[in-house]
Amino acid sequence: MSFSAEGNRQIIDLRERVAALGPWPARALALAAGLLSALAMAPIFAWPLLAIAFPAMVFLLDAPAPRPIRRAAFLGWLFGFGFFAGGLYWIGFPFTVDSDAHAWMIPFAVVLFPGGLALFYAAAFALARAAWTKGPERIAALAVTLGGLEYLRGHILTGFPWNLFSYAWAGFDAGLQSHALIGAYGVTLLTIALAAAPALLADRGRARRVALGLAAALFVMHLGYGALRLALADPDAPSGETIRIVQPNTPQNEKYVQALVLRNWQTLLELTRRPGLDSRKIVIWPEAAPPFVLSEEPVALEQIAGVLPGDTMLLTGAVRVDRAERKVYNSFHAVSGTGEIVATYDKSHLVPFGEYLPLRSYLEPLGITRLVQVPGDFKEGESVRTLSVPGVPPFSPLICYEIIFPDAVIEPENRPAFLLNVTDDSWFADTSGPRQHLAIARARAIEEGLPVIRAANTGISAIIDAYGRERVSLAYDSEGIIDGTLPSPLGPTLYAWAGDWLFAILWLAMGVPVLLARRRGAENPSQRH
Repeated sequence: MSFSAEGNRQIIDLRERVAALGPWPARALALAAGLLSALAMAPIFAWPLLAIAFPAMVFLLDAPAPRPIRRAAFLGWLFGFGFFAGGLYWIGFPFTVDSDAHAWMIPFAVVLFPGGLALFYAAAFALARAAWTKGPERIAALAVTLGGLEYLRGHILTGFPWNLFSYAWAGFDAGLQSHALIGAYGVTLLTIALAAAPALLADRGRARRVALGLAAALFVMHLGYGALRLALADPDAPSGETIRIVQPNTPQNEKYVQALVLRNWQTLLELTRRPGLDSRKIVIWPEAAPPFVLSEEPVALEQIAGVLPGDTMLLTGAVRVDRAERKVYNSFHAVSGTGEIVATYDKSHLVPFGEYLPLRSYLEPLGITRLVQVPGDFKEGESVRTLSVPGVPPFSPLICYEIIFPDAVIEPENRPAFLLNVTDDSWFADTSGPRQHLAIARARAIEEGLPVIRAANTGISAIIDAYGRERVSLAYDSEGIIDGTLPSPLGPTLYAWAGDWLFAILWLAMGVPVLLARRRGAENPSQRH
């Protein structure tokens, strides 16, 4: 990688100006860098902005300070707060569905939630600064610490791995393909390192040239692999199974209004029976599509039988109630053409504050309740599993945000033929939320080598092939159907075979130069900031 002497001088001057910033301008820059990074996510996908935001953070950490680790933690928190506030602003919209009960919590949701997630970034930047050097190893230190804390964010307290940096590549299909090798956490690690690498343009010496050359090679390999994988992909690999996805577009605040229940139910049936149904073997409704407890409504099941051809299977999200234990399940049913429920799956990964209230004994006295109000408590199912029903290839049902968890979407010993994601993103209105959810689903398809069929109440419904490509989709806030063919699965990818062990190996390998540099710094303090 070459860079002119004048350009190099300008970058050095920029780093010096950043180092000279006072406390408040430095904090403002960290917050702005986080907000800028949020634009790399769906629906903007301005991933090159990461190569501005991360070098800015490197320059801030380069600056000498009396308490560098404490300062780095605060700057990291500001960066994280900007990133999560900008990327997850839509988290406040669910509180407007029942505004009388929940609107007062909106300020807390849009401030406390991003602020809590930003604590992971505060820890990451503090740890990175503790291992900081004057050389290229500091880029690896930032990637290792932030990449490791992103993994923890996806697992601690049930996890919330939304808007991992790997999803910034979802703006074009080739950029996502490395998920098939190292998964979302591995690509996140790689993305942080590549995004921070331009900061090395302000360095001097041979090590800087070697590190920049390595970064350029990784960037080319990343995109080159993706382009080659897609070039070798079979452009038309249908399985032969014909499907119909129904998107009723029922507003969340009208879904369970008693006066509108019949209208909402008739919408589902009318969309299902549109011309061409005779050629569909699988019909798919979204999460909690029936506006009542389907398993307790024999008349509704008879109506389904009256609509479906005898050899067609309906796959739908539905609320299920265990009256004896007063437990409610966010479930999934397979209903035959004769109106019989032949298989059921209960959601195993519930949404905090949506389907259950964490720390209930502390929060309920403050007037904080979960968003979905049902008699009794929601109960989680046992685990993700593969369902096999007549006339349908084996599939893994994933309800709503169950699809956001890498390496946790299939039953390990019973590989399905496709992933079925039923969801209701109407909670988040016409915002970035549904687009980000779709981008995450595409990444899961690539990681597992399996197509994803996505049925969303208000959108975005889609047929996604095993390379993460949208074959057909139905826009948000539109009523309609998708008629298509189920794409064929691929064989298990490297990631499907090894899971996050590959991320662990990469993480350790990237940490080696950091440890060596820290050891050299201990022997020669002039090598450290």
